[in-house]
Amino acid sequence: MNAVRPVAVKLDEATRNRIQKLAEARDRTPHWILREAVAEFLDREEKRETFRQAAREAWQEYELTGLHVTHSEADAWLARLEDGETCEPPECHN
Repeated sequence: MNAVRPVAVKLDEATRNRIQKLAEARDRTPHWILREAVAEFLDREEKRETFRQAAREAWQEYELTGLHVTHSEADAWLARLEDGETCEPPECHN
């Protein structure tokens, strides 16, 4: 089991009041509100970073190979999917 250790965060009074008010409204503690906020922030930002890394890798692959699909090819494929058709994505080309 990982050790749980406290972390100090300096917050202005207005933010502390907002946390307290939300904690009371949700019948939770301010500690619970802060833990949830941090967990949600980390989940969101980790997903963002994963997306950013995938985009960087895709760009590097494109720069190496020149393989791509055009906007119209991708748009036509997505339209077919939207219409409920099961179809393969368009082939990449130079």
